[in-house]
Formats: sequence, structure tokens, C-alpha cells
Amino acid sequence: MVGYSQNKDDLVKRLRRAEGQVRGIQRMVETDTYCIDILTQVSAATKALENVALALIEDHLAHCVAEAAREGGPVADEKIKEASAAIARLVRS
Repeated sequence: MVGYSQNKDDLVKRLRRAEGQVRGIQRMVETDTYCIDILTQVSAATKALENVALALIEDHLAHCVAEAAREGGPVADEKIKEASAAIARLVRS
């Protein structure tokens, strides 16, 4: 079972909203909308995806990493490295 199972419906709803935002941005480009207006929407879509990522990280830490930490050993070390790398990718993006 994955850590986000309990929040799956909320995550899917957020992703569908972000998908709609991206489609809207595409239409804005196709219709030659003013650049700043497009950039505002890109920022909103980016924020929506960042919120999904943060929710996934929170669930991963609360479930997968916490469970591995209780078990200890190399599995715990690997899960912590994995989570750290995922957080670093988000921060850099």
C-alpha cells in the first residue's frame, strides 16, 4: 500500500485542476494572449503541481519513511536518502 492511498482522490482532483490550467495556458498561447497574463497562469499551474508534490512528500515521510525507520537498518537508510533526493529535486526545480 502506498502512503498517499488515503489522499488519492484529493491528489487526483488537484492534478485534474492543474491539467485544466495547462490546457488553458495552451489556449492562451494559441490565441496570442498577452505574455504577462500567460506567465501568471504558468505560475499558478506550477504552484498547483508543487502542492501535489508537497502532499506526496508528506505522505511518503509519514508512511514509507516512518515505517522503514521503525524497521531500521539499510532499508531505513535507503528510504531517508530517497526522500532527501526527492526533496532536493523539488527545491532545485
